[in-house]
Amino acid sequence: MDLSRETPSSYGLLSRPADPEPVEIINAESTRPILMICEHAGRAIPKKLDTLGLTDDQLAMHIAYDIGTEKVARKLAARFGCTLIVQRYSRLVLDCNRPPDTVESIPVVSDHISIPGNQDLTRRDRDARTREIFEPFAAACKKHVTKPHLRYTYSIHSFTPSMNGLRRPWDVGFLYRRPQSRGRNLLELAGRLWPSMTLGDNEPYQVADETDWFIPSCAEPRQIPHSLIEIRNDHLITDAGCEQWSDRRYELFSHFMETNDATV
Repeated sequence: MDLSRETPSSYGLLSRPADPEPVEIINAESTRPILMICEHAGRAIPKKLDTLGLTDDQLAMHIAYDIGTEKVARKLAARFGCTLIVQRYSRLVLDCNRPPDTVESIPVVSDHISIPGNQDLTRRDRDARTREIFEPFAAACKKHVTKPHLRYTYSIHSFTPSMNGLRRPWDVGFLYRRPQSRGRNLLELAGRLWPSMTLGDNEPYQVADETDWFIPSCAEPRQIPHSLIEIRNDHLITDAGCEQWSDRRYELFSHFMETNDATV
């Protein structure tokens, strides 16, 4: 065997062609002013990790991925003709919206459910997940967020109505922390467009360097309007619900960009 022809992944985590590429980029050459990111879209698990010791029912839950977000994001990217970066692996393998050197990036427990395949990992195990899943995703984000035509970027998420026993009443939440994000302006516009909805201002989470990656590492340094937007996932369990929320998000982003003199 000619070892010089082997790729790094031949000795690491992902097996080709059985395992998918970690990142899919839709409309990669688009020059539209908006970039969308979907960090928790996928549910793939590398063959070498089997099911992480979880059941099919557990892997269909919110702990494994952000329910409905990929459908919403793809519909939005098609309507805007903009670039969308989709991360294909389950957040239980590696959470790509966490700094990879933090404990939260590979959870051992999620919403009171133990993850057997994440227990007692070695440094080599963690490094393989970072190298083969996080780093390609991070490289794609950094490449596209620095393109000169870009004027807005949004990260698309969903959240469970109850987490760790606590009820979360918001229909949709807007997460941001810097004035340049204009996240507050986007939230206020949403309030005018959707007066009957319960909106979360930095709910159900807050952006922090220790627990978030895309906004602190990519969006804030670029100093363009941005937000991490969370939709409660019981709105997204059907195709009709995903269609409705893609329409709402299209209306929101279109109005917001028009008021900021962007070409859509």
